[in-house]
Amino acid sequence: MKGDYNISGFATRAIHAGQAPDPTTGSVTVPIYQTSTYAQERVGQNKGYEYSRTHNPTRTALEECIASLEGGADTFGLGFASGMAAINNLMYLARPGDHVVLSDDVYGGTFRLFDKVLANYGIEYSLANLADLERAAGKFRATTRFVWLETPTNPWLKIIDIRQVAEMAHNYGAKLVVDNTFASPYLQRPLELGADVVVHSSTKYLGGHSDVVGGLMVTKDRDLRDQVAFHQNATGAVPGPFDSWLVMRGLKTLPVRMRAHGENALAVAKFLAEHPKVEQAIYPGLPSHPQYELAKQQMDGFGGMVSFIAKDGYEAALEMVSRTKIFTLAESLGGVESLIEHPGAMTHASLAGSPIEMHPGLVRLSVGIETIDDLLKDLEQALA
Repeated sequence: MKGDYNISGFATRAIHAGQAPDPTTGSVTVPIYQTSTYAQERVGQNKGYEYSRTHNPTRTALEECIASLEGGADTFGLGFASGMAAINNLMYLARPGDHVVLSDDVYGGTFRLFDKVLANYGIEYSLANLADLERAAGKFRATTRFVWLETPTNPWLKIIDIRQVAEMAHNYGAKLVVDNTFASPYLQRPLELGADVVVHSSTKYLGGHSDVVGGLMVTKDRDLRDQVAFHQNATGAVPGPFDSWLVMRGLKTLPVRMRAHGENALAVAKFLAEHPKVEQAIYPGLPSHPQYELAKQQMDGFGGMVSFIAKDGYEAALEMVSRTKIFTLAESLGGVESLIEHPGAMTHASLAGSPIEMHPGLVRLSVGIETIDDLLKDLEQALA
């Protein structure tokens, strides 16, 4: 950006942070630096780039932009090949015998990483309902190094008090990690509420168009960021420049998309709450939600995710998700198009046999930005 004044507007930063016009050509869009290596004038003398596994200018622009959106000038971002790559690289900081308090409602892939992979290397975890801190306190240990949560959670959409969990984590000398994928920084900024690290699957709302896989991490601690960056470079969990460019393109429209997602999701949730074939509609923006008041305090909107329980159980849920015409039966979320899925059989199938139970009638919706009347008619016919 021209000038050295500070910009406070979220939408302005989404478009401009880290994205000054290209100094060589004047291009107003950050170029896709599709290169693997960089010329050096002399050995050890370069322009900040040596090899694209370590750094790439397109990725740098994305990292600066997400850092600005999550926390402003004093935060540090890292781009990854996927959300799971971001989570895995952070956990390289743990050592055998270290303990993690893990929210008992998380993405199935996150649980699988802790339960089936990290456990083999001596990283211990305990599941805790972090929406009930009085009970969750018993899960903490002297060896607890990280507390890991999502809010809203996936797929039950529980809202967890980030400030309170951060205080408890810090009392044990642990760092709080918040997966902010469902909310995005437009609706919630965990670092401002006391979290130490934020992670995203940028595949979802940040990219926003179901055309890229990526992950992002933001931290307030430069040393922590550098430690993770070292492991990232050593293991190669980096996004390509085109993937970085796609996510950055998505960030430019994040505010307008998130507003549209939220408006449609609230209308869908109200419709489901009154439908005779729905046992329960779950959405943080409904006054019936148990953490409705907390959601209003902690978030700047309620997001585009809605879950509900089909009244007639498993078979009814499977039949219903197969009958929609506009809601596409597919995994993932956060794109402009509406998606529908059965978590127990799809995104959270890895929880089978674990202490985390999926209700057999639970259905998850990623509500897109289509015309709301079309979405409601689609759900009406699918539930008929």
